[in-house]
Amino acid sequence: MGIVAGLDSAPDFTRIVVCDADSGTVLKQGYAPHPVDHPQGTGRPSDVDPQNWLLSLGEAAGGGLLEGVQAIGVSAQANALVPLDSQGNTVRPAMVGADKRTQVAAADLLDALGGREAWAQAVGSVPQAAHPVTKLRWLARTEPENAARTAVLLQAHDWLVWQLLGRPVRRTTDRGGASGTGYWAAATGGYRPDLVELALGHQTMLPEVLGPADAAGATPEGLLISAGTGETMAAAFGLGIGLGDAVVSLGASGSVMAVHPEALYDPHGMVTALADATGMHLPVVTTLNAVRALRGTAELLGLPDLESLSDLAMKSTPGSHGLVLLPYLEGERTPNLPHTAGTLSGLRRESMKAEHLARAAFEGMLCGLADALDVMRGRGVEVRRVFLLGQAAELPAVQAAAPSLFGAQVVVPQPADYAAIGAARQAAWALGVSQGTLDPRTPPVWQSAAAQVLEPGDDLAVGQAVRQQFVSVREQTHPGAFRI
Repeated sequence: MGIVAGLDSAPDFTRIVVCDADSGTVLKQGYAPHPVDHPQGTGRPSDVDPQNWLLSLGEAAGGGLLEGVQAIGVSAQANALVPLDSQGNTVRPAMVGADKRTQVAAADLLDALGGREAWAQAVGSVPQAAHPVTKLRWLARTEPENAARTAVLLQAHDWLVWQLLGRPVRRTTDRGGASGTGYWAAATGGYRPDLVELALGHQTMLPEVLGPADAAGATPEGLLISAGTGETMAAAFGLGIGLGDAVVSLGASGSVMAVHPEALYDPHGMVTALADATGMHLPVVTTLNAVRALRGTAELLGLPDLESLSDLAMKSTPGSHGLVLLPYLEGERTPNLPHTAGTLSGLRRESMKAEHLARAAFEGMLCGLADALDVMRGRGVEVRRVFLLGQAAELPAVQAAAPSLFGAQVVVPQPADYAAIGAARQAAWALGVSQGTLDPRTPPVWQSAAAQVLEPGDDLAVGQAVRQQFVSVREQTHPGAFRI
């Protein structure tokens, strides 16, 4: 079929993979960091000049990397708001990440529509600091002149696709990106312009939402550009997950996402109802605490790194001699306890050893993520297999405990640029549809990622006992806080 490229514009770098369109084999790769300056910005890390993304892209694609490529897919960081004026110029620097400035705006929006359930019904998610709709509210309250000039709303991958196509009149996005804005509902497949007006004070032009196999257009040289999508959706597509699969991502915070045939409605707002890059849905549950609990424990014990913490934890046994760590160090989202603190319970003379605390940190982190998996299962999501991502997924203490605590087969994929690979796979799909060789309902079948497979086996009962120990402490400490 040809050669395609996937471009992933992450918060700090751009990575490009060039792949065989039929098999997905990676042929070439490019990488470049993003510039650290803010040429037209304020210098805040959460304010970024989008031109930096283009500069990084150009550097990553240098040396003829894209020679022979027939189609490009774009993945980019989620929740980046790029406000444009009526001439297509940026009104202000892009607002990226979980911008703490907007926390008050999130609470303001929550009240303005009538609470968590009202938002969950409207768009499948509850406003958080990171959501573009929340950033619009902040813009209206804090920079009213910029808000008044805002005529078009794009996200990072929308803006990059638009630039690659030469800034045409038509602006586009995809279902995955749109579902994270807070003003597009995955359940209905439509925008809620009234929520844009509620947040910003007036309505704007919103990009056309393309289907998974649609092309956004072609460059004058004939290079096809696919719809693009957010990093989360691209990584899921690159991994090749399907029904019955969940992905647990171990960052400072944690997240659980799974493929589901329909949009989920969660009246408590713990589930964010995203759309994926294939036409299915991608519900996500987030915890505020994951690897940060491990790092904090390592510092407390005077250990230099997580590998040392893992080695120490392996000297203990499942259940940590009764020691239980509720890892809510930054408050928590699952359960919704934004102002709580962590709890260490079960202290007895025999449990007061460094190895037991080390093991309790791993078990506490994984039990918190198992709670998030239970939210999914409680909403009817089937979870037979769990993909475990992040550097901490390679630690022996994580791999020893995760299968039995999650109650499922655990797959630890070989580290790879899955978001860029997912973007390339989307490009191959759009290219195949344009050539008449692929069905727009069926993505290309690419080779599976190399992975380590871990089974719960005979440890399942032991894992469930550790979970029950964790749940008992959680309920004693925060009765009724966890609802499925």
